[in-house]
Amino acid sequence: MTSACDPADNPIYGNPWAYELACAFRDVPAEVEALLRWYRRSCGGGPPASVLELAAGPAEHARQFARRGIAATALDLSPAMCAHAERRAKDEGVALQVVCADMTRFALGRRFDLVVTMLDSTAHLMSLDAFVAHLDRVAAHLNPAGRYILEMSHPADRLTDEPSTGTAWTVQRDGVRAEVRWGEPGDRLDPITQIARERVTIAVTHPDGRTETIRGVVPYRFWTATELQAAVRLSGALQIDAQYGDFTGIGPRDPEAWRLITVFRPAER
Repeated sequence: MTSACDPADNPIYGNPWAYELACAFRDVPAEVEALLRWYRRSCGGGPPASVLELAAGPAEHARQFARRGIAATALDLSPAMCAHAERRAKDEGVALQVVCADMTRFALGRRFDLVVTMLDSTAHLMSLDAFVAHLDRVAAHLNPAGRYILEMSHPADRLTDEPSTGTAWTVQRDGVRAEVRWGEPGDRLDPITQIARERVTIAVTHPDGRTETIRGVVPYRFWTATELQAAVRLSGALQIDAQYGDFTGIGPRDPEAWRLITVFRPAER
């Protein structure tokens, strides 16, 4: 019940600096502020003392939590991503614990006030059994008053003729430019498995004019909102507390919604 995309072999996840650059369009500080706001709203208290980011990749959100004085742990299956996250945290002077483990089978021996999974990383869970195992593991690591916040792609991306997000974008940071294509027109979603093998290209131009291109194929499992509810019911360890359509807090049915963000609490036994 692991990801079908082996991070040890995939060029996209084996180049964490390029992956982080490709995702530089995200406003991570603003997103973390929203996560903290939802946590306080759901719990009716102050900020979390501890946070765990799952499938963290470069651990940008975990590092942002750490900058705010919150004890942060980042977990990812890719050794390259884990090493990169540790280097970035050290360079930035923030305290971050990094764990290399599977998001369906991790056992850290402690609990957290807040667990987060960002950037639709549950798309790497290829079966309902894997999704349920993931939720079970999250619940086992939540404090009794803890919360789990999961960001997924919006179902409109796959179920309508007008996707809520694009598959091509350009970013620039520190003089380095990246042209990103996450999926090509011929990348079809299998109607039975709901899995697509998305061809990804990250074309990088450095300040000195040097260029390089990273290409890879990323298996992606599309999950509907009702399948998410089914996984929650099968697990029985968590319950949905709130859902949002983006980081401003609009509802998932809002015409401007482009994400499906769910806040979970431990289920009442």
